[in-house]
Amino acid sequence: MTVRLKPVEEQVVVLTGASSGIGLATARALADRGAKLVLVSRSEAALQEIARDCEAKGGRAIAVAADVGSYDDMERVAESAVREFGGFDTWVNNAGVAIFGTVEQIPLEDHRRLFDTNYFGVLHGCLVATRHLRQHGGKIINMGSVLSDRADILQGPYSASKHAVKGLTDALRMELEEAGTPILVTLIKPSAIDTPYMEHARSYLDSPGTKNPPPSYDPDLVARAIVFACENDRRDIVIGFGGWALSMMGALAPRLTDYAMEAGGRILQETSDPGRTERRDNLYAPREDGAERSSLPGGSRKTSLFLEAQLHPASLLPGAALAAAAGVGFAALRMLRPRPSSSHQRSAKSRSR
Repeated sequence: MTVRLKPVEEQVVVLTGASSGIGLATARALADRGAKLVLVSRSEAALQEIARDCEAKGGRAIAVAADVGSYDDMERVAESAVREFGGFDTWVNNAGVAIFGTVEQIPLEDHRRLFDTNYFGVLHGCLVATRHLRQHGGKIINMGSVLSDRADILQGPYSASKHAVKGLTDALRMELEEAGTPILVTLIKPSAIDTPYMEHARSYLDSPGTKNPPPSYDPDLVARAIVFACENDRRDIVIGFGGWALSMMGALAPRLTDYAMEAGGRILQETSDPGRTERRDNLYAPREDGAERSSLPGGSRKTSLFLEAQLHPASLLPGAALAAAAGVGFAALRMLRPRPSSSHQRSAKSRSR
């Protein structure tokens, strides 16, 4: 199956979760390239402002307020794209929500609501996009995570939803290829990214705030990967060597990785800093959007040779492969140190609260 993807400047791109974080960074990056945009989120006021910003950059953009958890809403998004631009070439399933807490702490209705957005939202987008792209071809880009491969303590529902997104993406890709359907599918897997993710998350933890485990990467790197995937065929793109190394360690030494994450999970994800003054999660309703990055201290990495090696393997892959091998080896050696006694672990956890 040969699929010709248009240059980004000739494309119409549907982008969900466009009002903050990765989605907002991607909307701006696509506008810089001159793409026509269908911007989707639940926050209409923020979307209208972002659409104006994108048009000022040289692109064309429309704002469609919609909830990805509703199939009818996603149908309406597609109809808006057809009405305004005659159709679309790429559909990016980026919208997502998060919850911090143990699996037992989080109420069942919150588990379900998270899956409505993170899994069923992707499914709805895939079904609508596939039906519209089947005749002339195009691209579906799904937002997974390094947690698609390795679950994290205190983010059980989110990890489970991203495992589900990976399974859906892999199955859809095979089925489209087997049927000869001219649609390509890419899974984007970010590591920890410096977005308002933590400030938008619902939390059942005792700490005032939550934070990214280091290293954290800039959302512009994810936007770069998404723009690249709009016009190039890649199965998966991982943003951030740190997250990829964790996935590799989990595959090679799952129990040792369990121990390491149990020992450090709370310390690396809990903080006394609540971030922006008004902390209000967006699980059931939108909150004030329009921010690409978190307000928490710490900053983020602005470059990633590991990402560049995936986008341009001929020029950078050998060096990146050596760095990857060295990094995984170093991390494995650290994990092989004797595990602290259970009493030491309990005291460490009590100090972190």
